[in-house]
Amino acid sequence: MDTESEIAFEFVPVIRQYKSGRVERLLPVNPVPPSIDAATGVASKDVTVDPATGLWARVYLPARPAGSADDKLAIVVYLHGGCFVAGSAADAPEHDFLNRLCARARAIAVSVEYRLAPEHPVPACYDDGWSALRWAAEGADPWLRDRGDRERLFVVGYSTGGNVAHNVTLRAASSDSLPRDARVRGLALLHPYFLSAGEKADGETKQAWLRAKLEELWPFVCGGRTTGLDDPRVNPVADGAPSLQRLGCGRVLVCLAEEELRPRGKAYHEGLLASGWAEEDVELLDSVGEDHEFFLREPRSAKALALMDRLVAFLGGKQ
Repeated sequence: MDTESEIAFEFVPVIRQYKSGRVERLLPVNPVPPSIDAATGVASKDVTVDPATGLWARVYLPARPAGSADDKLAIVVYLHGGCFVAGSAADAPEHDFLNRLCARARAIAVSVEYRLAPEHPVPACYDDGWSALRWAAEGADPWLRDRGDRERLFVVGYSTGGNVAHNVTLRAASSDSLPRDARVRGLALLHPYFLSAGEKADGETKQAWLRAKLEELWPFVCGGRTTGLDDPRVNPVADGAPSLQRLGCGRVLVCLAEEELRPRGKAYHEGLLASGWAEEDVELLDSVGEDHEFFLREPRSAKALALMDRLVAFLGGKQ
């Protein structure tokens, strides 16, 4: 059998791996360079975070309004989507999203180019997210050191980046590796990738083929090193999972869309409340009638603007 042409794993339109180990990434990425954004005035640059692993991030700094005080800005550590196997901090839709977010929220962002599976199986993405959070908290770059407020750190993740964001923020609660004065104020999950091996909730198998592929994806990106769909890393509300009360932040925003991941995102929100979180510290935005990625694909639509408004308010809300 020709291992170069025999398929070992396939998730169209995301990735295909052959038995030889060769990988084809099918999900298109449109990389754009860092710049000064003409529409928002936000400046960006690419910075090495960890030379040992090749980890880098794109850092965003909003323009200082004329006559404004030399105030410190909240720091957002952002994890992109892409099913753990694709996507990039340089991808045009997410680059544009962060330009808009930083301008609106008056925040610095660190968009993490974490390592991708299958070449770098989970937990490499978690380790990279954690390294980037520590790097940001330490003010390792002049923009962060001079303009960032490390007492106002936020972790934001989209899709599988939301899964990474959850796991990174959980680690923040049990580690003394962050500087003493650094505080993760909030966690925002945008259409997060969570699963469950249990009985499916209503609407959870709206597209059976997609649900099946999302479930096959998890052991694939872990290189087989997982206990399954109730692994606490992908099902944070599974029996035996660390209590969500232990999240290393003060507030949580969960954003849902009408898609296969919605029921598990809703279960996460309910799990937060059941674990003892106060209702005032847990927010839910359910974009009914919209699908996965809508806010990146149609950023000027009414519900995309509503999501942006909610996220901006979350970053600037109760401290």
